[in-house]
Amino acid sequence: MRNSRLLLRSGLTLAAAAALPTWLAGPSAALSGISVSTTGTTVSVVTSACTQSGGTWGNASLLNSGQTAFAQGRQAALAGTTVSQSAAWSSVSPGTYTVVVVCSNGGTAGTQSVIVSGTAAAPTTSSTTTTSSAAPSRGVMGGLGGAARDYGPLTLGIGAALVGSGVIATGWYLRKRSKPYRL
Repeated sequence: MRNSRLLLRSGLTLAAAAALPTWLAGPSAALSGISVSTTGTTVSVVTSACTQSGGTWGNASLLNSGQTAFAQGRQAALAGTTVSQSAAWSSVSPGTYTVVVVCSNGGTAGTQSVIVSGTAAAPTTSSTTTTSSAAPSRGVMGGLGGAARDYGPLTLGIGAALVGSGVIATGWYLRKRSKPYRL
């Protein structure tokens, strides 16, 4: 009986810890299956929610503030693999836009707003420095996830508290198990 209660508590704690990152990420990351980013006047969207049907993944539409229907926006076909599909729009004027992704099966993968601030300043180089024109093909692959998203100090603090409490609970449990059985 005692062991079953301990296992139940451990299972509930594990379930809560597994659900915490989704809760902390907020409603846009938990409910939307898309990720939208801007670089200068280029807007791009990435999703993994669509499946290929009829040779296409689906379409994405970039709607300005006056447009409400998917067909009214600038449409771009999704391209990619079973892991990730993406679309991009270049030469986008500054303003607030909504990106909508509709998969080839007719389902909406997600909707997200984005603000385009304008052209990015071109980097300057001096005559004494040399730059390499070759860019990494897959970007920075840090291993700890820091390159993918910058989490705030509250999220990191909660994560550290969870890890710390797990270490303390494991030490307490092992200490209890090492004592001889008494009646």
